[in-house]
Amino acid sequence: MSRAQGGQKGPVGATTSQKAGGGAAAAKTTARKKTAGKQTQGSLTEAATPNTQEQAAGGQHKPGPDRAKLFVDAFLAWMEVQKGASPATLKAYGSDLAQLIEFLRGQDADLGRPESVTRRHVQAYLAWLFRQGEAKSSMARKLAAVRSFFRFQQRNGVVTENVAAQVRNPRQEKRHPRALNVDETFALLDAEHGQAGTESAESARLLCRDLALAELLYGSGLRISEALGLNIDDVQLSSRVLRVMGKGSRERLAPLSDTSCESLRAWLDERPLLALPEEQALFVGSRGSRLNRREAARIVERLCRRAGLDFTVSPHSLRHSFATHLLSAGADLRSVQELLGHRRLTTTQRYTQVSLEHLMEAYDKAHPKATKK
Repeated sequence: MSRAQGGQKGPVGATTSQKAGGGAAAAKTTARKKTAGKQTQGSLTEAATPNTQEQAAGGQHKPGPDRAKLFVDAFLAWMEVQKGASPATLKAYGSDLAQLIEFLRGQDADLGRPESVTRRHVQAYLAWLFRQGEAKSSMARKLAAVRSFFRFQQRNGVVTENVAAQVRNPRQEKRHPRALNVDETFALLDAEHGQAGTESAESARLLCRDLALAELLYGSGLRISEALGLNIDDVQLSSRVLRVMGKGSRERLAPLSDTSCESLRAWLDERPLLALPEEQALFVGSRGSRLNRREAARIVERLCRRAGLDFTVSPHSLRHSFATHLLSAGADLRSVQELLGHRRLTTTQRYTQVSLEHLMEAYDKAHPKATKK
């Protein structure tokens, strides 16, 4: 099966359900959630109870950043255990809330006293972000972090309402990652043929890794975080599938095309010469440990230059191209949703808008009655 045929094929597997050993796994998960819940409640109780010296003095002591950090840490622990948030989400939310703590320092409010924060404080925070030149997409994410934080406080009875829920998201620009056309994609993935035999053994080994990574991003439509999170045991070349851990710790099976299998076999042969002895990651960097997102972005940029493209794309553009090419070839939206690992169909529908734009552009160029001559 060719790469083009593999890309148009329906989903090999959908979301997996862990039946074997499910009872033991469920018991462990329940015990871990109960333990984390007790720790979270203990942190909240400690944060919400003033010390005895403050009570004796009868003063209104304004809590410092340490108490605010207690509330934030309890919230992040809940996000990790109860919501299955990824490390990237936890890091982003923690950074966003730390930024809000700093902003509120000059206000009559503090995240250490969540009840003191009002809707106007949140609106002022967004206005401040706008003046700082933050992108609207970043502002929306920061507002989502604040909403989730106050939703958690409301659930625990710390506040009576979610003040951030009353604040609207900034109007977003309708931007889509650049999708490569089929010829550009093939040029990028077949870049190894352009300079065959001109690299050193180490460069050839790294190129083997780079092409295997790019094949998975395009051939299986993986998120970059999903590809970098893969371990060796997640690859099942005999079954031609990958076990992928997506957002919210949702596991699914992703199909492998013929070229993806070939690229992975070649990389698995070279990988022991680069990886550290105990490293389980499928993709490793030059130092032998798990590849990170920044290195992955540079890899895709190098492949673009190597292919002779006059522009560079991000790793997500390969996933975007995967979905766009499937829909353009007639794949149904529900199958593409399963392949991409989207929870909601509305998320996948964004790609239909891109396909429609391309369709209208082709119509305007080709139809004699489309435009006035």
